[in-house]
Amino acid sequence: MHDTDETARRLLASAAQLSRDPETEIDWDAPVGDGYGLSPEWSTLYGTPYWGELSESQRRELTRHEAASVASTGIWFELILQQLILRDVYDVSPATPEFQWALTEIADECRHSIMFAKASGRLVDARYRPGLLARELGRGFKTIATGATAYAAILVAEEVLDVMQRDWMRDRRVAPLVRTVNHIHVVEESRHMVFAREETRARLVDAGRTHRWTSALVIALAADMIVGSMVSPEVYRNAGLDVGKAVRLARGNEHHRSLLRSSCANLMDFLGEVGLLTPAARRVYRRTGLL
Repeated sequence: MHDTDETARRLLASAAQLSRDPETEIDWDAPVGDGYGLSPEWSTLYGTPYWGELSESQRRELTRHEAASVASTGIWFELILQQLILRDVYDVSPATPEFQWALTEIADECRHSIMFAKASGRLVDARYRPGLLARELGRGFKTIATGATAYAAILVAEEVLDVMQRDWMRDRRVAPLVRTVNHIHVVEESRHMVFAREETRARLVDAGRTHRWTSALVIALAADMIVGSMVSPEVYRNAGLDVGKAVRLARGNEHHRSLLRSSCANLMDFLGEVGLLTPAARRVYRRTGLL
């Protein structure tokens, strides 16, 4: 692992002061209430004619299922993330700050996954997970991804979710349980993103053109896989909507794509800065709606 002692020490100190415990900070027995699952503007159908046809209660129910689906995708990628980090520090001395920070980050992710799982169960009586193809591609990615490819993909997943959740945690239309879950996640993920950015930069210092371009394309494809898995088509079925109509309108929803693009502006700037925004990667990000 590269020399990131100072950053790791700083993040360990931050974790010691600011780490949160969802088990004690969230009243899991409190009524969820009738709030939205996410800010309505972030619904995949917001801005489409179908949204205008829905009643207020249907809109709330849809956003709850969407939030549960996003959480399931978060859990899925956090499992991948933990394996990437564990493999990366396998031969690192346990005495180093890098090793200890890596395990601290994994401990954060374990708490987050449990928190997401419990919150989803409180929101809806449905279970979501990415489709079979995404799960199998994820299985391959976690097996072969290393170095900058691994850390930049981690950063992409964290940054996309971070901006969404910053909006949701401030929105009083959103159920208090969801706002608290989002706040805890945002606070702790900010440390993870700092480390992922620094590791990505460090791993690319001596990278050749071929390696950099290959990594850029793999990272973009991983981003496409993550974003495409966030809201399962089953969300619309379980919310009582016309699945075919909802999927078609969601895929062409320019409002939602515009939100994604604006949320990823800083991420795209960073990828460009470190040479990971190649022409091939740009094409993938445009197709995904992140650029």
